Amino acid sequence: MLLSATPPPGPRPAQQARLYEEAARHRGLTPPRTHPLASITWLGPAASNPALAHRVSGDPVHLAESRRWIEAAVRLPHWGKAHMPDHDLDAGWLLHHLSLAYRWIGDDLPEGVRALLRYKLLLQGRRMYEFAVASEGRWWSSSYWQNHNWICYAGLATAGYVLGKEEWTERAKDNLGTVLDLMPDDGSHAEGVVYWRYGVPFLAIHLDLLQEAEGIDWWGRGGFLTNTFRYRLHQSAPGFAFNVDHGDCHDRRSGHSAGLYYRLAAQYGIPQAQWLGDLASGELLWQEAAESGVRPGILPEAYLEYLWYDPSVATARPTETRAFFPDLGLLAARTGWDDDATLVSFKASPGGGHKAWETSAKHRAELGWETLNQGHHHPDSGSFVLVSQGAFLAVDEGYSNRKRAAHHNLLLVDGQGYADEDRYHVYKDIPYERQARQRDVLAGPDCGWAHATAEIAAMYDPDLGVRRLDRTLVFTPSGRLVLLDLAEADTEREWTFLLQTDRPTEPGPDGGRLIRSGAACALVRRFAPQDASVVSEATEVEANPTSSTPELRLTRTLHTLSATTGRSTDALFLTSIVPGAAPAPAERVSCTQGQGVTFGEETVLLSPVARRIRTASVSADAAAVLLGAEGSAPYVVAATRLELDGHVLLDVPEPYTGKVG
Repeated sequence: MLLSATPPPGPRPAQQARLYEEAARHRGLTPPRTHPLASITWLGPAASNPALAHRVSGDPVHLAESRRWIEAAVRLPHWGKAHMPDHDLDAGWLLHHLSLAYRWIGDDLPEGVRALLRYKLLLQGRRMYEFAVASEGRWWSSSYWQNHNWICYAGLATAGYVLGKEEWTERAKDNLGTVLDLMPDDGSHAEGVVYWRYGVPFLAIHLDLLQEAEGIDWWGRGGFLTNTFRYRLHQSAPGFAFNVDHGDCHDRRSGHSAGLYYRLAAQYGIPQAQWLGDLASGELLWQEAAESGVRPGILPEAYLEYLWYDPSVATARPTETRAFFPDLGLLAARTGWDDDATLVSFKASPGGGHKAWETSAKHRAELGWETLNQGHHHPDSGSFVLVSQGAFLAVDEGYSNRKRAAHHNLLLVDGQGYADEDRYHVYKDIPYERQARQRDVLAGPDCGWAHATAEIAAMYDPDLGVRRLDRTLVFTPSGRLVLLDLAEADTEREWTFLLQTDRPTEPGPDGGRLIRSGAACALVRRFAPQDASVVSEATEVEANPTSSTPELRLTRTLHTLSATTGRSTDALFLTSIVPGAAPAPAERVSCTQGQGVTFGEETVLLSPVARRIRTASVSADAAAVLLGAEGSAPYVVAATRLELDGHVLLDVPEPYTGKVG
C-alpha cells in the first residue's frame, strides 16, 4: 500500500478530501532556511501529503508544494538540533516521509532536486544505520518497547526499501521481529495512550512496507498488533474525545490515530476500529488537532487515512464495558460509552509490564544490554483514574520529569512514595524483585461488576518494613467505587491516602468530600479510619515533554486530598466514591469479619487477605461478595463457599470467581 501508493479498492471521498486539505495546509508558510530550535518532524509529512495528493490527482500545484518542503528539508545539514542530531526522532520521521515522497513523485521532480533528495536520503540513512549498529544494547537501537525504536527503524526501513539498501532493511526487519515477539500479547502499552498513538503507527507502517516489498506477512506475529486496538479503546474516556492518561501523557486529547484505526480494522476485521477511525477523522478531528500537545499531531496522518482505509470493512459502535489487560495489570470498567457515562481505569504491574520486565532482566544478565527504557513509565501501580458525567474526577498527573507516587491516587508511608522515585527513569536499576501486580480480577464482559486487588508493598523502601500494602478496587454496575486499602509494617508508620483532582475538593455531607469538575461531581466518603488528619493542598507538576525543545516547560496543578493516620503497625482505609449530583447514600456494613459498604441496591463485601466474610445475612469464604438488586445473582471473587440468608449457594474445593447461580 505505502510504497505503491495503492489503497484497498473502493470509494474514499472523505479520505481523499482530507488528503487534499492536508496537502494545502502549509501553503501560507515559508519553509525554514536554517534548522529551527524545535523539532522538525513536521517537515516530513509537509512534503509527503502533497506528494501523495499529486500522485492521486495529477495536480501540479500539489507537486510544487511537495517540492518546496523537500528542498527545505534537504538543505538542512542535520536532521535534529537540540537532541541527538541525525540519530533520533527528527531523522526517523524525515527518512520515512521523504523516502515515500521520493518514491511517489521522484520521476516528476527536476533532475537536480531528485538527485539532491536521493543523496540526502542516502546520507541520513547511513548516519541512522551506523548509529543503530554502534549503540546496540543502549538507547533506542535495542529499546524494543519504546516509540523511538519503532520510529527510527521504520524510517530506516522506508529509506532502505526505496533506495535498495538491503543492509538497512535487514537490520530494521530483525529488530521488528524482535519487537513483535516481545511486545505484550494483550496489546497493552506501558508508555500510555499518547505514546501509543505516536509510536504504534510506525509498527504498522513497517509491517506494511515488509509485506509489500518482501511479501512477508508478520501481521499475525505475536499478539500485540492483533489486540492493541482493544487496549486503546478501553483507555478512551466516555464520549471518545478524551483518553485516560496513565503513563506520560502531554494532555488528555492526544490519543487518536485514525489511520492506525483503519489499518487495524482492515487487517483484523475490527468494525469498532473502523467506526472509531471515522469518528476520529471526522467529528473529533479539528478539536483534537487544536488541543493536542503532541506534534506533528493527527492532521499529518492524512496520507495513512487515504492509503489504509478499506471501505469494505463494516462499522460498529463499541459495546464492551469491561476489560482486563494482564501484562500491564490494567482493569478498565465503565457504565457505557455515552458522554455522561462513568469509567474507572486501575493498574498495577512491574515497570513496563510483566513481559518487558522479565525479558529485559534476561537481556541485562545475559547480554549486558539495557533494553527497557522507562522514561515514560510512572510510579503509579495501585493508582486509578475516574471519569464521569463528561469530566475527569480522580485524575492522574499526566506528564512529569520527576515522577513521584505522591502525584497519583496512591498511598504514602511516613510521607514517602516508591523507593528510588523522584526522577525521570523511575524504574531504572531497581531490584528485579521490586514488582507490583494485580490479583483476584473480576472483569467479565457481562457481569456488570469489576474487582481487582493491587499488591504494591514491594515498591516502597525496604527500610520502611512494609509487609503488606494491598489496594482492592470495586466498580459497581451503576458506577460507584469502593476502595479498601490494607497496610502492615514491621514498625509503627504513618499511612497516607491520596486523592488527586483538578479542583480542590469541598466539605460534603456526613463528613464526606465533594469532587467537582464543571457540572460533574462525586461524593467521597471515608468510613475508616475515623481519626485521620485530612489536608487539601495544591501540588505542582512540571515537565519538559520533548528533548528536541529543551526550553519547553509545561506545568500542571493537581489538588491533593490527603488523609493521614496516627503511627501504627497497620492501617485500614475504607472509602467510597459515588458520582452524580444526587449520590446514593453509602453506609458501612456491620461485619464480624471482613469489610463492607452498601448503597442500598448494591452491596460490596470484602476480605482480600483472610477471605472470611460474616454479616447478619452473609457467610462466605471469599475475597469478595458482590450483591446487586433484589433478584439478581450475586458475584464472588476467590470464593469456596457462599451462604446467603441461610441458603448455601456455593461450596467448592477450589476458589471460584464469577456469578453464582
